[in-house]
Amino acid sequence: MSEEYDVEFVERGDREGRFLVRGITPAFANGIRRAMVADVPTMAIDTVRFVENSSVMFDEQLALRLGLVPLTTPPEGEFVEDDTVTLSIDVEGPATAYSGDLVSSDSLVEAADENVPIIELKEGQRLEAEAEARLERGKNHAKHQGGVAVGYRHLQRVEVVDDLPEFQEPESQIVRGVVEENGELVPTSEFDHDLSTRHPGKEVHLEDVSNAFVFHVETDGSFSVEELVTRAVDSIEARATELEEAVQL
Repeated sequence: MSEEYDVEFVERGDREGRFLVRGITPAFANGIRRAMVADVPTMAIDTVRFVENSSVMFDEQLALRLGLVPLTTPPEGEFVEDDTVTLSIDVEGPATAYSGDLVSSDSLVEAADENVPIIELKEGQRLEAEAEARLERGKNHAKHQGGVAVGYRHLQRVEVVDDLPEFQEPESQIVRGVVEENGELVPTSEFDHDLSTRHPGKEVHLEDVSNAFVFHVETDGSFSVEELVTRAVDSIEARATELEEAVQL
């Protein structure tokens, strides 16, 4: 990002995080959100060949379930779009087939979670299949959306105005996400999202901070929140460069 933008992580985890971006318009904030959802390529199972399926489910149902298993996505440069990796599964009942039973031909592409149930197999039932995972973008299919929950809202500034009038009953004032107070960022979970709890007996004023947005991001495990954000911004930059070059032709 250019120097005019200010980015600060408020909460940072591998799969969930909140960060603040200052100096962007609402349109650009929405562009970042859309890029995280639709423009960052991830790996997902695309085709399945069943060797044996004696379970109670049709092949098509199991193929759908396998396609929705989140897979780790390699670092940029390791693969290009439409590259494939082969995975296989072979489980015999009585047992439950889990995502962790998928065996990959490439250690960079594996199940992001090992405990996603695929199907419960009874005595004598078996699931054996080979699958191809493909690198594609979320705009082509929802199973390639690494950002499973991506949203943003205006940063709100909290100001204590005065004491409440005598005998006036305090009312709940619910806020969500992160607020700015005395120049500091405060997650609203610290006061149960209710400003009347944080400032009992006080009159509190809220206002949106111009061109400042708090993003809340969760990934499916394809990659970390930080990497998802970085790749999303890179994709916006790449599209802007393409547009600039096309205009100059």
